[in-house]
Order: sequence, then structure tokens, then C-alpha cells
Amino acid sequence: MGEKLNIFLKKKILIYGLGKSGLSAFKFLKNKSDTFLFDDFQFKSKNSEIAKRLISYKKILNQKFDRIILSPGIDINKCRLSKFLKKNYDKVHSDLDVFYAFFKNDCITITGTNGKSTTCQLLYEILLYQKFDVQLVGNIGNPILSVKKIKKKTIFVIEASSYQLAYSKNFKSKYAAILNLAPDHIERHKTINKYVQAKFKLIENQSKGSLAFVKKDDLLISKYLKSKSFKSKIIKINTKNHNFFKKINNNYFLSETNKENLSFIFHISKSLRLKKDLLIKIIQKFKGLKYRQQIIFKNKHVTIINDSKATSFASSLGILKTSPNIHWLVGGLPKKGDKFVLPKKHFSNIKAYIFGKNRKFFNKKLKKKIEYENFHKLKDALKKVFITIKKNKLSNQTILFSPSAASFDSFKNFEDRGHYFDKLIKKHLNEF
Repeated sequence: MGEKLNIFLKKKILIYGLGKSGLSAFKFLKNKSDTFLFDDFQFKSKNSEIAKRLISYKKILNQKFDRIILSPGIDINKCRLSKFLKKNYDKVHSDLDVFYAFFKNDCITITGTNGKSTTCQLLYEILLYQKFDVQLVGNIGNPILSVKKIKKKTIFVIEASSYQLAYSKNFKSKYAAILNLAPDHIERHKTINKYVQAKFKLIENQSKGSLAFVKKDDLLISKYLKSKSFKSKIIKINTKNHNFFKKINNNYFLSETNKENLSFIFHISKSLRLKKDLLIKIIQKFKGLKYRQQIIFKNKHVTIINDSKATSFASSLGILKTSPNIHWLVGGLPKKGDKFVLPKKHFSNIKAYIFGKNRKFFNKKLKKKIEYENFHKLKDALKKVFITIKKNKLSNQTILFSPSAASFDSFKNFEDRGHYFDKLIKKHLNEF
């Protein structure tokens, strides 16, 4: 690509936020531009290249940058450079923009409120099995600028969060999918409309000839589609049509959420003209990702599911509808504007064991809907579940750890929370 067309090449760039994505952006750009680094927290590095590029808060205010690469974790309204960023917002970009400026590979980018990681992982495994040169990147844990050995034929499966998309301006994806939308991250985006707008930037930026896959009966998606026109072809997926499940024999896809994920997989695979027999073979073997509706123990008495990734009510609803005799462990840092909208017919199948500092929030949401008890700690709630099942000699029970809330009140992240739950379960397994 010519230098005049690349908005990041040989430019003065500030990279703000020195987590995984920020450091990968620096490593990628350090020999291509004049790059400076900043983080809200004191950042020390033994790497001399990084140390030399660190710039102070005061110096930033007196500098003019051509571009600002903002890490997804930076909240423009609550960071040290808030005023500076708002004043220079036309210069703000994401690592997705940097990637697009240097590479024009085919991308399949997945976003939505729930199911992104699972859908991306399964699609990646399917493409890999069918001998594609494929890379899995983005919010799933591998920064897009950290990848190596990129060829013209390399396809990228990208998980994109609303945070990444909100800061992106130039990124385009040949294939894009919005799996579903429900109120989420409102504390960051401020309104549901801004959250939806951030997600839809993925489709609005697409070029003519691109394909966009969206859930057909999603109210927020349908409303936004009516308000705009798009260059790409919009494919509306009826996620309630499960005819293609007849050949699938995998318990992981029993929940409503994972059936919806699979609906998208089938339609995207069809557009890519993938071999159906190989596709089904991988789906049959797929075990899912850790802490996402993960069955960690099962016998005739009890099935134990670790769904620590569930950080909102919407992300727990699918499995609450499909599992039998549920002992639901719920609690954590609730999402602003979150609502519990489970159909009434499922209420009698569930008992909630509410733990943590925000019990009043969950009490209010579940009151007069489902039976619940309160506990200070997760371990106490789990202990009561095991006592109840053993004392009453119950069988065909489900212990569901699906917190429906963020983990930051007591844990580093949902992985830390999921690992802790696994450790608790090991202590109780001798009871079965």
C-alpha cells in the first residue's frame, strides 16, 4: 500500500493503554511510525524500547499527534486524558483500524451481546479442519496486531467487542455477524442506543459485495435495521429454525444460546461453501470454551455447569430454559439496566442461591418470580446446594453457576471466578 494511503505509516502516534492490545500495537508500529506510549497507571518495563517511548501526562498535553490508538479497556469518559481525547476524537482509532490499513485479508468478524467467543472458536476449528489458513484474533484473547506469518490467503476470524468497535473508524470486514443484542455495558456507553450504534459500526463500515448476518427476531437489531441503509447484503437468520440439528448429537448445543450460535455457523459456512460432512464432524466433537456453559461433572444424580462467563441476565437465560431442576448460583457486580425476563413457565424449575455484596439487587429482580436464599459467600451458597440435594436424595439435578453479573466485586475476571468455582466443586465431588 502506498504511503499516502496508509494513515498510520510514518505518522506521530500515541498508544494509550498498555495491556495486550496496546503493547502489540507498539510492537507492530515501532518501526513504521514515531510512536509514544501512555497508561493511566505507572508503567514500568525492562524492555528498553518500551521505556524510551513512554511519555508523561504533561508532555502529551503539549504535543500534536497524527493518530491515537486507544486500547478497548480505556473509558474515554473516566480516564486521565479524557479532555484531551474528546478534543482530538477525530484522531482516535483502534487496533482493528491499524490492521485494516496494512492488510486487506478476508475477515469474518463476530459481535453481539452473548455467544461471540463460542461462535468464533467453533468457526475457527471448522475452517482449520477444512485446511484453511486461518487465524483467531480479537477480544477472544489474541490481539489482532500480534499475529505473524500473514499470507494473502490467510482468513481472520475476529471477535469484536462494543469497546473495540466504538473506537474503530476505518476497519472493514467482508463477512460480519451480529448474533444478538441486549442491554450490556451501559455504564460505559451510557445509553442502549449508543451500545447498539457501536455494534452496528461493524456493518455500516462494510463495502458493497460484503455479507452481514443478523438475528432475524431480535428487537434491537430489527429496529436499527429499519433506521439505516447499508451497502452490504443483510442476511436475516431465523435462529428458531432448527431443521439442521437433526444430524447433530452434542449435548453442548442443547441450550437456546448455543443453538443460536450454531444457526450462524451453518449460514456463514454455507456462504463460504464449506464441506457439510466435515462441518458436522467438527460440531459433533466441539466441547466449548472454559467457563462458558461448561459441563464439569455429570452422573445420574447431578450435572454441574460452570458458566462463569455469564455477566448479565441475558447471558444466563438460554441455559435456564433448558436444564432440569436447577440450583442457580447467582451474584456479583450487576450490569446497569439489566433486566430478568425469563418466561413464567420456567420459574418453578429454578431455585436461586444468591451470593455476594449485591444481594439486594438480585432479591429485587427475582422477588415474586422464583424461590431464592441469600448467602454472604459463594462457597456457603454451594455448600447449601449440596446439602439440599443429598438430604432429599434428589436425582437429575442441575447445579448451575451462571452469575449473571460481572466478577470484579471479588475476582480479577470471569476466568479467575470460574477457576475458583472449579476448586470448590472438587471439594464436594466425593458426595456423589
